[in-house]
Amino acid sequence: MNRYFQTPPVVKNLIIINLLVFMATMLLPVGPQIERWCALWVGMPLFRTYQFVTYMFLHANLEHLFFNMFALWMFGRTLEYELGPKRFLVYYMICGVGAALIQAGIAWAMHEPMTLVGASGAVMGLLLAFGVLHPNAVIMLIFPPIPMKAKWFVIIYGVIELLLGWRGGGNVAHFAHVGGMLWGLLLLYWWRRCGIIRF
Repeated sequence: MNRYFQTPPVVKNLIIINLLVFMATMLLPVGPQIERWCALWVGMPLFRTYQFVTYMFLHANLEHLFFNMFALWMFGRTLEYELGPKRFLVYYMICGVGAALIQAGIAWAMHEPMTLVGASGAVMGLLLAFGVLHPNAVIMLIFPPIPMKAKWFVIIYGVIELLLGWRGGGNVAHFAHVGGMLWGLLLLYWWRRCGIIRF
């Protein structure tokens, strides 16, 4: 079987961890305590620095979890094979932590407390990496159902997220999405400068 149709270990384990944490928060009596200590509470008494990591493994609902894990599976498989398991995990975590830093910085600057959960920032970093490393690969959109080259999809998606972030409102951390893409882009160019990858 072609390796690109298999799920490599880091992607598989990340999906499993996210699923287990979601089930724990939904089904176990300690679920509220897990959310209390592991979500990122920006500008609130519950804030702890380790939450910049743990927030990535919590999700608000099943839909939130499904779309993040589907994108992790869809883009992460190719990237893990190309970058290698260790470098892929480093990339994923840096994008996730970086996304939270960007969102938290903006929240602090605007004096707006917020709670952040979800792997979206890290996943957006994966989308960015796929678009950079495979710019002409065709992605089939769901809504609307049209094919689009990865490079244009990444650019359009990034601009939309940036505009929605400036607009404000809602429960979606748009600047975290943009932050994940930004940190991913910086890391890719750093690795290229060091001769680790080519694109």
